[in-house]
Amino acid sequence: MGGGAAGRRCPERLALVLGLCSWAAALRGNDNSEALPESIPSAPGTLPHFMEEPDDAYIIKSNPIVLRCKAMPAMQIFFKCNGEWVHQNEHVSEESMDETTGLKIREVFINVTRQQVEDFHGPEDYWCQCVAWSHLGTSKSRKASVRIAYLRKNFEQDPQGKEVPIEGMIVLHCRPPEGVPAAEVEWLKNEEPIDSNLDENIDTRADHNLIIRQARLSDSGNYTCMAANIVAKRRSMSATVVVYVNGGWSSWTEWSNCNARCGRGWQKRSRTCTNPAPLNGGAFCEGMSVQKITCTSLCPVDGNWEVWSEWSVCSPECEHLRVRECIAPPPRNGGKYCEGLSQESENCTEGLCIQDIENASDIALYSGLGAAVIAVAVLVVGVTLYRRSQSEYGVDVIDSSALTGGFQTFNFKTVRQGNSLLLNSSMQPDLTVSRTYSGPICLQDPMDKELMTESSLFNPLSDIKVKARNKATYIQNLSSISTQSELKTTAIFGHLGGRLVVPNTGVSLLIPHGAIPEESSWEIYLAINQRESSLQPEGTDVLLGPEVTCGPSDVSVSTPFALTIPHCAEVNSEHWSIHLKKRTQQGKWEEVMSVEEETTSCYCLLDPYACHILLNSFGTYALIGEPISDCAVRQLKVAVFGCLSCNSLDYNLRVYCMDNTPCSFQEVVLDERLQGGQLLEEPKLLHFKGNTFSLQISVLDIPPFLWRIKPFTACQEVPFSRVWCSNQKPLHCAFSLERYTPATTQLSCKICVRQVKGHEQILQIQTSILESERESITFFAHDDSNFPAQMGAKAFKIPYSIRQRICATFDTPNAKGKDWQMLAQKNSISRNLSYFATQSSPSAVILDLWEARHQHDGDLDSLACALEEIGRTHSKISDITETEIEEPDFNYSRQNGL
Repeated sequence: MGGGAAGRRCPERLALVLGLCSWAAALRGNDNSEALPESIPSAPGTLPHFMEEPDDAYIIKSNPIVLRCKAMPAMQIFFKCNGEWVHQNEHVSEESMDETTGLKIREVFINVTRQQVEDFHGPEDYWCQCVAWSHLGTSKSRKASVRIAYLRKNFEQDPQGKEVPIEGMIVLHCRPPEGVPAAEVEWLKNEEPIDSNLDENIDTRADHNLIIRQARLSDSGNYTCMAANIVAKRRSMSATVVVYVNGGWSSWTEWSNCNARCGRGWQKRSRTCTNPAPLNGGAFCEGMSVQKITCTSLCPVDGNWEVWSEWSVCSPECEHLRVRECIAPPPRNGGKYCEGLSQESENCTEGLCIQDIENASDIALYSGLGAAVIAVAVLVVGVTLYRRSQSEYGVDVIDSSALTGGFQTFNFKTVRQGNSLLLNSSMQPDLTVSRTYSGPICLQDPMDKELMTESSLFNPLSDIKVKARNKATYIQNLSSISTQSELKTTAIFGHLGGRLVVPNTGVSLLIPHGAIPEESSWEIYLAINQRESSLQPEGTDVLLGPEVTCGPSDVSVSTPFALTIPHCAEVNSEHWSIHLKKRTQQGKWEEVMSVEEETTSCYCLLDPYACHILLNSFGTYALIGEPISDCAVRQLKVAVFGCLSCNSLDYNLRVYCMDNTPCSFQEVVLDERLQGGQLLEEPKLLHFKGNTFSLQISVLDIPPFLWRIKPFTACQEVPFSRVWCSNQKPLHCAFSLERYTPATTQLSCKICVRQVKGHEQILQIQTSILESERESITFFAHDDSNFPAQMGAKAFKIPYSIRQRICATFDTPNAKGKDWQMLAQKNSISRNLSYFATQSSPSAVILDLWEARHQHDGDLDSLACALEEIGRTHSKISDITETEIEEPDFNYSRQNGL
């Protein structure tokens, strides 16, 4: 029995050995899997158990991957890929012993290359499997797939930017590029990763999309979809999300007091678009911010005295009294109380009652003082008369035609020696030479001329004597303006006055003759505040011009000076209510007056592009416009600048919309000069209405085969609130154009600037992008940078002597009405005449206002015509006899039909 069993085991072992030998030979010499046995004869023992099976793997670029297999007990382990045995030489085998069981452990490695995977063309992915043998039989591992890893560059769908209202839902779609293995998606906001686990309002799990359930202001930003696998990372195009807030009206304020102190007026209430305020391009509130209604105020009644009572009986102090009351009528509705005393007393003994000796001594003292005062007065009068008798100067006589220089010619002879009308009668004139002056005449003061014409314009000044004296100059040291402001002009002025101009800004200051005391000189400055204004308009109110400071503030002038401030409003009292405000020493702003208000403290004359203000005190002033209706127009200047960018193929266009004031334009010009920009076209005027509609700026007609612009960037829209409430800050939009070739040097296109449902302007751009070939365009119509300050007679268009005669003539009341009121009317000054009536010389103030309005054109022709229409010009001087002047030869002719 035992021998039979041993005999049976021996053939089994022999069969196992012969089977392994034949398998090994086939594995070494033949790659055909059909020839290899799937198993070997069984033997007593344990089947192989896989301790490590091959895993799925990805080939990155050209790097081979390693598949490993580990089994126990195992006599042999070999890999089989895609149904074919892997050659024995490609295996790397390691053998060890399990210390616990004593069984043999075998581990095998093989490399799989990219070329092997690419060369395989089968119905499924490239796969490999390992087979382990033991005495008992064979075991097979799981199939491990081997794939080439990659990630395409382009996203199948990029996220798109959105503008959503607050609390709205935001959904950003993202389909990552195709890849093996499939890419994982991560979202970035402003380059920072988004963790949806930390914010319940954000969900990033739904098919790679980003969902924000309720948009918040903090959700505004740039969102990017990131796709990544083991090969590479890819970034999508950034999507800009803007969460905007539409404006909402606040509650109405209480109705204001009636603006009329007496009779019919109006009162208003207002609301602001702050509940909430529009943000991030949200719509401005629709409707008016101000409501006005008519009102009627009870007129004030000034009080008046009743008649005096009877005198009381004489008191022991030798006085009796009488009284009266302010009851005829009493003051009502804010009327003035009666002026004067309500009680009078007087001596009832006709001065015979003397109380004590002290009163007698007081009478003697006062009598002596009175005599001394009279003696001093007589002495002063005597000295004055003596000095006048010593005067060496006579009367300067001028011709009325000096006002009409430019359309008259003159022909006159020199006067005799000794003529009292000459400023210097000691000079010996040449009586044989006849001097002829023709053509335009430079209007200078005739006191500076050696030769005078023979007729007088105004008789009331025919006997005026002018005396020149050497006076010591006293210069007061005054504080100057803060050096933080760049637009500033400073000069020293004396009694003769002058003019200060901030160059190319439209801001000027006129100091009249006599405003500064004699023998004094003041350092006067004029500046424009370029910092952030402390004046913050309320609601839809607009800062119409620059904030202007003149000073020093601690001095006062005897005659009103004229301050000119440019503005950007289209003047119409039905659409605008314009106010002048002044900053106090505490930094607060208070209203000085409304332009349409009747007042005697100051005067405002509103021209189409500037406001001329007559003031008596220096300080910081600004113009505020309150729109009364949707038709209120703010005038904007549209200008286009261009320059080459760092990339030589790109050309930048910058479009500015600024207030139509010279100072706003100068600020833009200075910034562009720093950036190398050039003005490409004459600026144009845009009428921007206060109707809450936005502004659109677009580039049109770009040559298609020479230039290109990035899609969806050729048009930009600016919300109404950003334009209307810009507070003197220019609006700036930029466009970038790209040339196809460097050979393109000419640019032709159109810039369209329009308000939705409003005015439109088109600027035709035709320019060379090369600076050497570009035509220059003048920035300013009146370049006054060479004369920021003018002192004395040079600062005025009207010669001083002519001005004296006009004032003497029109300040005198006339029964025919030919006085200063008619002079004001002829110069288009018809409002608030009560202001001029309070001045010592109304005509002088009117002429100061004329000088301020005509600082650039100096239109003396119109002034001369106005004087002639009034009929105050005369062609003869009644107090000059023929014995004083040789036969005159005075002719004049009018041109231009005048």
